[in-house]
Parts: sequence; C-alpha cells; structure tokens
Amino acid sequence: MLFTFIMLLDCLPWLQVDQFAVTQPQQLFDLLQFPFMQRAIAGGILMGVLGGLLGCFVTLRQLSFFSHAVGHAALVGVALGVLLQLNPTWMLLPFTLLFGLAVLYLIDQTDLWSDNILSIVLSGALAIGVILTSFIQGYRGNLMGVLFGDILAINRTDLLLTLLLLIVSAVFLLSTLRQQILLTLNQAVAQVQGIPVQLHRYLFVVLLSLAVAVSIKAIGILLVNAFLVIPASTAKLLSQRFTRFLLLSVAIGALSSILGMLVSGALNFASGPSIVLVQFVLFLLVLSLTKLKALPT
Repeated sequence: MLFTFIMLLDCLPWLQVDQFAVTQPQQLFDLLQFPFMQRAIAGGILMGVLGGLLGCFVTLRQLSFFSHAVGHAALVGVALGVLLQLNPTWMLLPFTLLFGLAVLYLIDQTDLWSDNILSIVLSGALAIGVILTSFIQGYRGNLMGVLFGDILAINRTDLLLTLLLLIVSAVFLLSTLRQQILLTLNQAVAQVQGIPVQLHRYLFVVLLSLAVAVSIKAIGILLVNAFLVIPASTAKLLSQRFTRFLLLSVAIGALSSILGMLVSGALNFASGPSIVLVQFVLFLLVLSLTKLKALPT
C-alpha cells in the first residue's frame, strides 16, 4: 500500500494523459467520430462483459484476492518489458499466465492457507517489480500507463485479444455451466460425480490470468481487480439465482464502462478510475436499496 501511495503521488501529473473535456452534447458526438474513442468504448464494453462473466465465478469461489495478486504481480512483467524495450502488453500475457498457474500449483502443494501463499508471492513479486523499476532510466510513460491504465490508448490488437478471450471464456464456461456451478458449490461432490476438478480449476485460472493481463492496459494494475469484483458483487445483491446473477453481472460490467467513459468526458477525469468509480457508486446504490427493502415496514 505504501508503494501504491508513493507511485500515485509521483504520477499525479501523468494522470492527465487520457483525460478529455466535454462541455456540450455536440462535443461528445464529435468526439465519438474519432477512431481512438470508438476503440475505447468498444474495449470498455468488451472488458466489462469479460469482467462480469468471470467475476461471477471469482466472487463465488473467493478468488478475489487471487486476481488482485495476479494484477499487482504483473508489475514484474511490465518492468521487464520496459527494460527489454518490448511492448509491455506482450510481456504481461505470458507473465500473468505463468504466475497464476504457479500460484495455484503452490497452493495445491502446501498445507498453508491460500491467502498466506498469495500474500507471500504477491509481496515477493511486488518487491522484484519495484527493484526492476529502479533500473528503468529516463521516461517511464509506458510503465505509468500500465500502472494506472489508459483506455484511450488501446489499439485493434488489444480489442482482438479481448474479443478472442471473451469468446473462449464464454464458450468454455457456458458449455460447462452445470459443472462450473457444481465446482463452485462443492468441489468434493463434483469430483465424486466424475468432473475433472483440477483441470477445470487450472483452465479457469488461465482465463482469469489472461483477463487480468488484457484489462491492465485500459484500467491499470492498481484498479484491474475492480472489474472482476465490483460488477459481480453488485449483481449478487440483486439476485440469488445463478443465471440471473450471471446476466446482471455482465450487464453491469458493460453499462458501468459506458457510463464511466461519459463521466470521464463530462468531468474531465481519467477514464479508468472513472469507470471504477461508476462501478463503486452503482454498488453503493444497490446496497442501499437492498437494505431499505429489508427494513421492516
């Protein structure tokens, strides 16, 4: 947390990079004519849907800390990419994938609680990442962009990667929905019924790690976990039926991305934090409404 606070203070001027001011509806319409804005909106919607889809299983399987650890540990991949003068995105994909699988393997091979393992590997990876960043000389725009996100900078390759991952995730999870629900509720029962529990666990971690990687450029390492947790948590407050819960999570993820972009334009805020702020406000509104309904009349 101290590292995060220091980086935020150091990079406040950079946070203005992806801001754009819109004072009139016509200006917003004109802005939508630019390809970079169209890619940003499309990317936000795709990532919102992807986060909502995977987030349902993340919250129910109590993997929020896992995705948080993968996101923060991605700093190592980013720093390596900058040091090697490679595109940080292409370093993030293999690094987060290997890190996620390695963490799950360690959890399976030790008697320690999973949160202990996650805390250990997160601390170690973050320490390595901070040390690596100290070797980066000169302009650190690429590094800062991945830390805090810049949804306006996503390109066609990012969109294609996100779309491909969304399709693969949807096909895998929806085609095995019954098994996924059973795995979520009771892994022991699922194993008795012949479901390959370990295979499904590792495949889901692969999807989750890649989802974190493709979302980091738009949302940033420090906020990417919100895309997986907040929409699903909001949807869970609205429905206890899994199918409706899943649909609501996806809808909230997509809607919050659109609203976040509009807030970013209207109030001249950074786009990534604006989307997360909208998700947070929606969560508080839904929570308040559900508490009011629960009050005795």
